[in-house]
Amino acid sequence: MKIKKVPLAIALTAYGSFACGNLAATPFPMNNPEFGLVIHGGAGTISPEKITPIKRQMIEKTLSHALTSGYAILESGGTSEDAVVAAVRVLEDSPLFNAGKGAVYTFDEVHELDASLATGHDRQAGAVSGVKTVKNPIELAQQIKNNSVHVMLSGEGAQDFAQQQGIALVDNDYFDTKSRFEALKRVKEKLAKSKTISQYQANHRALEDAFKMGTVGAVALDKNGNLAAGTSTGGMTAKRFGRIGDSPIIGAGTYADKQCAVSATGHGEYFIRYQVTTDICKRFTYLQEPLEQAAQHVIFNVLDKNGGSGGVISMDSVGNIAMPYNTSGMYRGYQTANKGRFIAIFKSDK
Repeated sequence: MKIKKVPLAIALTAYGSFACGNLAATPFPMNNPEFGLVIHGGAGTISPEKITPIKRQMIEKTLSHALTSGYAILESGGTSEDAVVAAVRVLEDSPLFNAGKGAVYTFDEVHELDASLATGHDRQAGAVSGVKTVKNPIELAQQIKNNSVHVMLSGEGAQDFAQQQGIALVDNDYFDTKSRFEALKRVKEKLAKSKTISQYQANHRALEDAFKMGTVGAVALDKNGNLAAGTSTGGMTAKRFGRIGDSPIIGAGTYADKQCAVSATGHGEYFIRYQVTTDICKRFTYLQEPLEQAAQHVIFNVLDKNGGSGGVISMDSVGNIAMPYNTSGMYRGYQTANKGRFIAIFKSDK
């Protein structure tokens, strides 16, 4: 009798789910396959006192809309790639999040947007950085992935490619919002007190996480067992000199392979230095750590201990989910075939 071999990573993931208690969710029965979507709208110094009930309701409603848009694609048999793009596009269209319409201002009082998309089954990816007129950068990242010989495009060249691909373009002031401009003025006031480069650097490091962070993203697993991840951002408030964060960098802000997919949000310089999304998936694959354990280790034992702040959303090929963060809050949620829907901001949200 011929015995069918089970891939080691899947077998050990299943073992870890039972052996490690709450470190990983029990894998789904093979006759009832899991599929689902995980999203985030950024992590940072988010406190219950600063979010009014009305604003919280608006945030949760938009997160719910993003889940509905992406999950409907998965439920109908669509791809994880299309589900991720649909979910991220909803968040980009909202002024509540630092991506697309709600993008922060650069030091020069304009908006520069970044995004990336990765699919796990074929290890393909597309990324865009520093665009100023692309309404939905996640759509451009998808077009780069599918229709370009390159992985990452930037600036005017990326915008030219977007026009060739029929991507919607807008004037840069489309991204203007009053709250983001007021935030820019506060940052400039703090940085203006710097008299030397070292003082400027120290004052910049001392800025609140709210000025450094803010990203949206999604991770999905479809009915065919394929994973995808996407991330989009307006970057850091008052960024200068064409600064690029982690969001468009595959392996730092976004990563997907056959076993694991991750989208990150946080202080991008640290996510780049420590290759956060890659590290999580490689710990999962090579060390056979349950997804939750791998994600927790990187966020708390690597990122946090070295001064980095932020969080991730992640999913493995059998539907386990991990959403750790080391900040006071992270806008996040998921919807899966077996777990239902969950939306949260703070650790106390159940």
